[in-house]
This record gives sequence, structure tokens and C-alpha cells, in this order.
Amino acid sequence: MTSSGPIHVMVVDDHAVVRSGMEAFLDSYEDLEMTGYARTGEEAIEKCIELKPDVVLMDLLMPGMDGAAATKVLRQKCPKTQVIVLTSSKEATMIQKAIQAGAIGYLLKDVQADEIAEAIRLAHSGKSILSPEAAQALIRASSQPNPLGYDLSDREREVLALMVKGLNNTEIAAKLIVSLSTVKHHVSHILSKLDATNRAEAVALAVQHRLIN
Repeated sequence: MTSSGPIHVMVVDDHAVVRSGMEAFLDSYEDLEMTGYARTGEEAIEKCIELKPDVVLMDLLMPGMDGAAATKVLRQKCPKTQVIVLTSSKEATMIQKAIQAGAIGYLLKDVQADEIAEAIRLAHSGKSILSPEAAQALIRASSQPNPLGYDLSDREREVLALMVKGLNNTEIAAKLIVSLSTVKHHVSHILSKLDATNRAEAVALAVQHRLIN
């Protein structure tokens, strides 16, 4: 433990097993302490404002607001809190989005516990850390032009596919078992990322550029 006390860490993940596992992991280090957790991006922002953690371990793939979007807002609302993405996603677009949103680190969930602990310490001191896979993905992405729809998340592509099939927001919500407001949020993001003025244009672009399977 440092003279200034332990580093306070908040875990953001929609899986209870992951959250409990991270709590047990953090408890095994004297200089680290889990100060709270959140299950969604929206909850992460609220909890960050309330708890003011030093470092947030952020998953990317969550229902509602994804980790990259949450990171961007969180860094605006809680500028003193550093964010490390801890996820299973190796997608270059997701890695780019997370770093652009303000994450100081990007690690995959299969890393060793000591690597996560060291990443937390480095983040707390303002130093960045990327997994080798993340670094390579960023290098590859930087050498290639970004195609239309490159920044669509997996969930947004899923919603877009249902839009192409002609489903309205209410039907999409029922299909994906999410709230209507969540679907509206995704559709709004899709239109923005495709630079489309309406649903019909977004659907046309999706088909034309083969953005969905």
C-alpha cells in the first residue's frame, strides 16, 4: 500500500461473474481496492460521479451505451479518473473507438492478474498500456482508410440488419429484448455514423456497401 492509500478501482461489466472475480482479484493486492461496480455504461457514469474512483476497468460490449461511448462521457464528467478497457474484443474499430474516447489502456480479458494490476498502477500515474494485440490492430488500422460503417459496433450492426429487414423500432426492441429507448439510441448512432438523414437512406447504404451479413 502506498503512503497515500490504495488505488480505488471501479469495475464496469454486465456479467456478475466477472465483477465478483475482479473484486476477489483486487482484494489480493494491498495497493488496490475495489470501490464499486456498474453493470451498464449509463450506470458507470453515475457511479463515477458519485464514487470518484482513480481507475475504471471498462468492458466494451454491454447492453445500451457501449464501453467506448461511456468512456467518452466518463472522461468528460470525471477527468481525474483514468479508464482501462478490459474486454474480449480484438476488433480494430473497437480499439480505435476506445482510445479516441479517452481510454488510457486496452487489455484483453485473458491477460494475467499481475498484468492487470500493473496496468492499473501505470494508468493511475498517467501512463498508457496496450495489449500486443491492441497495438498491432491500431498499427494496421492506421495504414488503411476507414470504410463506411467501420465504427459501427456489433450491436449497431445487429440493429441495422433488422432495419434492412423492415422492422420498426418497437419490433426491433422486442426482437433484441431491449427497451425502445435503447433501440432509438442505437438508430440515432447508426444514422450519425453513416451520415444518413433518415432510416431509408441508412438501409440503402447498408445494402449498397454490404455493411451487414
